[in-house]
Amino acid sequence: MQISAVSKDINEWSGSVLIAGILEGTIESHINLFKTIIKDTYLSKRFNDSKFKGKKNQRLSIELMEGTIKKVIFVGLGEAETLRINDLRKATSICTRQVLGFERKLGIFFPWDIFETSSAACAVGEAVRLSCIKDHRFKSESTEHTQIDEVELIGLSTKTTNSAIAEINPICEGVKFARELVSAPPNVLTPYQMAKEAEKLATNYDLDLKILDKKECEEKGMGAYLAVAKGSDLEPNFIHLKYSPNTVKKKVVLIGKGLTFDSGGYNLKVGASQIEKMKYDMGGSASVLGTARTIAELKPTNIEVHFIVAACENMINGSALHPGDIIKASNGKTIEVNNTDAEGRLTLADALVYASKLKPDAIVDLATLTGACVIALGDEIAGLWTDNDQLSEQLTKAAGKAGEGIWRMPMQDSYKSGIKSSIADLQNTGPRPGGSITAALFLKEFVNSSIPWAHIDIAGTCWTEKDRDINPKGATGYGVRTLINWIKELSLNAN
Repeated sequence: MQISAVSKDINEWSGSVLIAGILEGTIESHINLFKTIIKDTYLSKRFNDSKFKGKKNQRLSIELMEGTIKKVIFVGLGEAETLRINDLRKATSICTRQVLGFERKLGIFFPWDIFETSSAACAVGEAVRLSCIKDHRFKSESTEHTQIDEVELIGLSTKTTNSAIAEINPICEGVKFARELVSAPPNVLTPYQMAKEAEKLATNYDLDLKILDKKECEEKGMGAYLAVAKGSDLEPNFIHLKYSPNTVKKKVVLIGKGLTFDSGGYNLKVGASQIEKMKYDMGGSASVLGTARTIAELKPTNIEVHFIVAACENMINGSALHPGDIIKASNGKTIEVNNTDAEGRLTLADALVYASKLKPDAIVDLATLTGACVIALGDEIAGLWTDNDQLSEQLTKAAGKAGEGIWRMPMQDSYKSGIKSSIADLQNTGPRPGGSITAALFLKEFVNSSIPWAHIDIAGTCWTEKDRDINPKGATGYGVRTLINWIKELSLNAN
């Protein structure tokens, strides 16, 4: 998909389908503006008959018999004072779905001058691209519609927007890659195959790659991670990708939970736990690998980025982890396993110890970690846990720019008593109340306290059961754009 800015007037544009955003109270000016495309008397009548006033989320679609433009979709944006970039993103997504399979060239005309234009152009371009993604890899027959080949953002200066627009495709390819990883069934995306996908990234984008096998993980004392993997016939793969610019002024580590399938182990998932959906328990690793794909193409300066995934399955066999077992992580801490379905934090424990030894300036992990986070924040907002105010502010800003919901949650130290064990250093779950907080406190035990660290729980946001904004039903690729924005900002501000 080619996305470009065109500075020409709306009446000079030629294409198949036009999306026009209308602010409330500007109907008359738009009737005059569009009069060479649609007769003013006819357009006025259509606005009146449909009671279209430009209120937020109102839509009016008009088919045209004459001229090159075959269809115009007017979408209400509400009042100028309350308009946000995310409103443009949502309006674009809604209208793009309406024209998928219709024609190949799309024009978009919004009140760009309300915003910093490069940010608005990037948000709208991403919204078109991501709304079009459909995963048909596992269908016996292709059901793909005609794709939109060309998108023109009408009335924008190419000087101020070209650099932002050039980043749209690499960013969206990273999101697409993450979505495809999450959508892949567990008999296709095994721990081994995830390592092969990392290998492809390393080869195609000149990244350094290290993959630790079971024996190497044993040598590093990764008893928590390997305990989870014991129940599967498939070998674990510990993945470490690295992006290195010529000059390194900062170093960060991204960690993604990588359970390619989570049965729950002997605490088997039953009933509402939706075991059939547990292929997406590697959503964190998908976000991290999707970010790696984009960062490798964008090549930010000054910042070295490490991407870590402790990939494995949580299954049941004669060797599997028992409820009640005591295991030892690579920092020497012992853990009483009181629930084998709280396995993600065990794999992350050893990944966090490994990351800390790299001595980075910050560590961020993403994980589909707790149902408690979904209860607290729903399926549009991820939970953020960190003791570091600066890191919290950076990630919140990066998520806001991406239009990805995030909310900082408390790290209540007194709740740590809930994960104390009488016979080991820790137990892997606490009481039911505050379950997502005790999970974050558990992870904190495996991070070097001198390193800024943040944990993002994406259990609710990595998958959607309905078309929602830029996310068609299924995997969302949540977190990729947040992490990219964060890394880009660090790169710009590196001293």
